[in-house]
Amino acid sequence: MPSPVSADRSAAQPPGRGSVESLIRQARRLKGGVDAVRRDTRSDGAGPEERWQRALCDLALHQLDDLDAHLAQLRDGPAPAAADTAETPAVRTAPPAAPRGALPGRVGSAEWNLLTDEAAWSGELYRILGLDPGRPALTLDELPTLVAEEDRPKLTAMVTGCLVDGKPIDGEFRVVRPDGSVRTVHMMGEPVLGADGGTASMWAVLRDVSELRHSRQTVSETRDSLHRHRRQEQTEHRIAAELQDAVVPPWRGCRRFPHQGPGTLDLAAHRLPAAGATPFGGDWYDALPLPDGGILLGVGDLTGDSAAVASGMAMLLGAVRGMAMAGVEPGRLLTMLNQLLDATVQPALGATVCCRYRPETRTLVWAQAGHPAPVLYRDGTGRVLDPPDGVLLGAASGAAYGQATVTLEPGDLLLLHTDGLTADCGRAPAAERLLALAPRLGAARTAQECVRTVVEEFGGTGREDDACVLVARVTA
Repeated sequence: MPSPVSADRSAAQPPGRGSVESLIRQARRLKGGVDAVRRDTRSDGAGPEERWQRALCDLALHQLDDLDAHLAQLRDGPAPAAADTAETPAVRTAPPAAPRGALPGRVGSAEWNLLTDEAAWSGELYRILGLDPGRPALTLDELPTLVAEEDRPKLTAMVTGCLVDGKPIDGEFRVVRPDGSVRTVHMMGEPVLGADGGTASMWAVLRDVSELRHSRQTVSETRDSLHRHRRQEQTEHRIAAELQDAVVPPWRGCRRFPHQGPGTLDLAAHRLPAAGATPFGGDWYDALPLPDGGILLGVGDLTGDSAAVASGMAMLLGAVRGMAMAGVEPGRLLTMLNQLLDATVQPALGATVCCRYRPETRTLVWAQAGHPAPVLYRDGTGRVLDPPDGVLLGAASGAAYGQATVTLEPGDLLLLHTDGLTADCGRAPAAERLLALAPRLGAARTAQECVRTVVEEFGGTGREDDACVLVARVTA
C-alpha cells in the first residue's frame, strides 16, 4: 500500500525491528496471563457472574490476538498483493478459508486512485472479503456491492465525507461474502492530497472485527444477565424481608404479657444473621398468648434462604398459631403439621420445638421435630430436657410426634434456640458451652440480659448460618 501521506510531506520512518519485537514479547506475556485467568474461571455456566468473567477474558484474548498480529505485520511489513500472470488458469479456486479466530487475514489494506480509477488491495483484504485474489480489486463504485444492504448508506457517507470534505474514515459495516457468510469490517482511512491540493487517492486499512464484536456481544449479554440476576435477588430479598416482618413477632428484645397468674413469663428473643447472608433465612421464633390463658412458645427452621422458603415459613407458622389457638396440644400439632408439609406442592424440611405453657400451674408441655431440645436453668445449673420422639417435619409421611411435660419453678429460665446458634462452635461442645452459661444467666435480672449473654457467647463474626434464640424466665 502506498504511503498514506500528502504529496508535500515525507513519510515517517518505521520503528526499529528490535523495539517492535519487544512489544510483541510483552503482548504475548500479557496474553499468557489473561489465558491463565480464563482457565481458572469456571466454564460450567454455574452463574451469570462466572459467565461474565469468562466472556471478558475471551474478549481480552481476542484483542490481544489482534495486537499480536498487528505488531507482527508492523515488524514484517505488508504482505505483497497477488500478482496477475499472463497465463491465467481456466478455473480459479478461492484460497482456503482461515479457521475461526486465526490471525492471518485479519487486517488488509487498499488504495483507490481517483485519477486513474485504479484500485490496489493487499492479499489479506481479499481473504477478509472472501474474494479470489486473481480478480481485479473493486473500485469505490463497486465496493458497496459486497456490503449488507442496510449498511450501504453508512459506507457511502464515510467515503463521501473523505473524498469531498477531507474527513478521516473510521467506521464499521457488514460484508456479505460470496459464500453467504457475514463478516463485520472496521475501516479506517484518509484522503491523499495531490500537488494541487486536491484529493488524488484514498487509502484505507480494513480489519475483520467479527470475532471481537461477537465477544463484546457475549460480554454485554452476560453483563445484562448478571444485572437481571442481581435485580431478581434484590427483589426476592425484599419480599423475604417483608414476609419476615409480617410473620415473625414484631417485638424485638423483651416482651411481657399481661399478668396471668403466679407463673407469668418474662420473654426476650433475638435473631443472629449469618455473615454475608441474605436478609432472611428460614429461622423463626414465636411467642403468642392463647385464649385459655396459656402461652405458645416456639423456635424453628425451614431449609433454604429464598423468598419461596419465606412463604413456606409463613404458611408453617400460620398453621402452628391457628392450631395452638384452637387448643391442639404440641404433639398432635406437630403430627398435623407434618401432614401439611407432606401435602404441599414444593416439599420442604423443617425442624421446630413447640411449647405450650400454662402460667397458673407453671406446666410446660412440649414437642420437637428433629430440633435441639430446650435448656432449663435452675439454681445456677443447667440441663438439656429429655426430648420426646419426633423426626424432621416433611421427612416421613405419617410420622407421629410425642410430647413431654415439665413443671417450672419461680426463677427458672428456659432457653430455646435453633441449631444455627451452635453450628459454628469450634471449641468446647455446644451443649457444654450452653450449660456453662448457667451462673451468668442465673445472675441476670431480666430475660433481655440473658439473651444478651447468649449473643455475646455465640454471636461472633463469621457465622455460617442464621440462628434464633428465645429466653423465657418464670417470674416470682
